[in-house]
Amino acid sequence: MDEREHDGGREVRDCYGRLYYTRDNPEDRSGRDASVWLAWPPMAAVGVLQYGFGVAAPALMARNGWSLSTVFWLLAGWIVCQAGVGFPVAYLRERNWIGLRAVMLTGAALSTVGVLALAYGPGLLGALVGYSVLGGTGAGLVYAACTSTVAKWHPDRSGSQVSLVTGAFAYGTVPFAIAGVVRLDGINLPRALTATAILVGLIVAGFGLFFRDPPRRWWPAHIDPRQWALKHAPGRRMNPPAIREYSTPGAVHTGTLPVMHLILFTAGAVSLFNAAFLVVFALDTGTPLGLVALAAALLVGINGASRATAMRVSDRLGRRRTLRLVLLVQTAAQLLLALAAGTGSAALLVVAAALAGLGGGAFYPLFASLVRDYFGERRALEVHAVVYSAKALGGLVGVGLAAVAVTAWGFPVVFLAAAGVVLVSAVATSALQRPGLPNTLPGMGSAQARPAG
Repeated sequence: MDEREHDGGREVRDCYGRLYYTRDNPEDRSGRDASVWLAWPPMAAVGVLQYGFGVAAPALMARNGWSLSTVFWLLAGWIVCQAGVGFPVAYLRERNWIGLRAVMLTGAALSTVGVLALAYGPGLLGALVGYSVLGGTGAGLVYAACTSTVAKWHPDRSGSQVSLVTGAFAYGTVPFAIAGVVRLDGINLPRALTATAILVGLIVAGFGLFFRDPPRRWWPAHIDPRQWALKHAPGRRMNPPAIREYSTPGAVHTGTLPVMHLILFTAGAVSLFNAAFLVVFALDTGTPLGLVALAAALLVGINGASRATAMRVSDRLGRRRTLRLVLLVQTAAQLLLALAAGTGSAALLVVAAALAGLGGGAFYPLFASLVRDYFGERRALEVHAVVYSAKALGGLVGVGLAAVAVTAWGFPVVFLAAAGVVLVSAVATSALQRPGLPNTLPGMGSAQARPAG
């Protein structure tokens, strides 16, 4: 475990061979303290483009005469662009080929254009290009920049801090969801979307101007990385570190990353389906507007808030075990939604929406932490972007194809099918094993493994 000094800091190597650059000056302390609070408002702002779309969908159909399938294919395209831009941004950012503030300002401009395209775009093509392509790309830029910046400033607790920021992506939509259900219609839709676009642009650009990255491999000097690596890392006992540092192609060629991709695809498809169609489904059943607003608020609010809670639970139970539990909760939510669809019970709908929120967002930060636990820190942002790209396929299936399925089969059948899909995903978590361990050590792929030393 050697160390050397340069540029006012020290390079320290821990028992696993990982290199840290420890430094403590006022600029570092302010950057670390401000990173989460700078990232939270932009994430909440661009989250409206995804989680608020389901609320605006009835007004879009009424104003433009679009069918259910037409409207939700716009959201499916948005999700493809939002999730798909993550890897290119991570790749370019890790090599310092694009600046952080440039990413945020570009994201602000494109997100603003995306919302305005829904309000004033020339027909379906304008909405597709403006909202789905440009707006989705802009939101993806902001999402990638916010999460990566917070992770870099909090390497000692990246999972918990990033989960706070990604949670804002969902629960930041609660005010819009409530107001949209109660007040939004085809007549006032353009005014509401214009106001939303202005707010999104100002928030993302205003906070994005203050974004900055720490030095490469930066580590807070008040925490000894060697001691942290041995015993002080949150959840280290149940979540041992990676056997070695994997490159992005190396991670892709393991058997573990494809399983992660498959689970995130299926779980994400069901979560996106709930977020997109809950309001439409509730209105179709004749649920009173007040209860529809409550159900929508619970869905997105708990979806966001549960992410940080899941990380704390996973420190005690292990990431893989917690992921399985989350997916089982999501399965139960789909069964309750199917029951609510069959009985028309408004009370059951509200309970099911809360449960769907609990199981529909917590798996995102768990995957981000699993990537670090399995593949190491060096290329964690890139590898996670590969896993996160499964959300793009989830959007096509869980939103686009689901709209066709709902039209053909109805909500009860689709909710039941979603329950079966998530249950299979929960079972598939048993195949998640830390790569690099000998197959002759049966317990070492799970939480029973212990770090050396």
